Amino acid sequence: MAYEIKQDGKFKFIEEGEGEVLLLLHGLFGALSNFGDLIDHFKKTHKVVVPVLPLLDMDLLHTSVGGLQKFVSRFIDHRKYDRIHLMGNSLGGHVALVLILKSPAKINSLILAGSSGLFENGMGDTYPKRGDKEYIRNKTGLTFYDPALATDELVNEVFEITNNRIKVIKIIALAKSAIRNNLGEEISQIQQPTCLIWGNNDTITPPFVGKEFNRLIPNSELHFIDKCGHAPMMEVPEEFNKILDGFFEKLKAEKV
Repeated sequence: MAYEIKQDGKFKFIEEGEGEVLLLLHGLFGALSNFGDLIDHFKKTHKVVVPVLPLLDMDLLHTSVGGLQKFVSRFIDHRKYDRIHLMGNSLGGHVALVLILKSPAKINSLILAGSSGLFENGMGDTYPKRGDKEYIRNKTGLTFYDPALATDELVNEVFEITNNRIKVIKIIALAKSAIRNNLGEEISQIQQPTCLIWGNNDTITPPFVGKEFNRLIPNSELHFIDKCGHAPMMEVPEEFNKILDGFFEKLKAEKV
């Protein structure tokens, strides 16, 4: 289902449903469409919010994990959201981690799926390779356990980005920022309940990364999904939503 993209000031976002806020942050080559099944499911119980992240629209000086965190923080303040359940996939998870470390009072819980922040495999030393669509198709397919999920539409989006010199420079800037901004010494400070949902076949942030997050974040639980790569909410949405439902049920039970 296509959802209306709303605009409030300079911020564009999806907002569906009522209840406590579930804020979703996508990754470097992600889009709002990554969360379609998740929005459909959780808009019945939560106010599901997905901001359009200005990944390739910030000036080069602020094209970084920290720049994105500041943007999301301004968005949260502008919309007056509170008691947020914060979820991030890939680079979006990294931004979520920085946000919860800097503004813990606003965040109720944290959900990470294939998050960077500790370790991630890049797209290869020669990436992004311009003008070679099959190369882009193969690299995009590595995101998923089933490469068929790298649809023509998705491949075309990545291909268009990688054929724009300025966008390529910004992609490289964000990737380097993610590698530099390693949070291994900080994330043990996170006190909020944390749900880690990982694909057992993730080659970008492999399973050992999920285990390390689980070891370092005190109040965390880790769930692995078989035959699943780097974007579990896209690849196995029913299983992903079931795990997240269980996590939210635990949070409710703890309040009583």
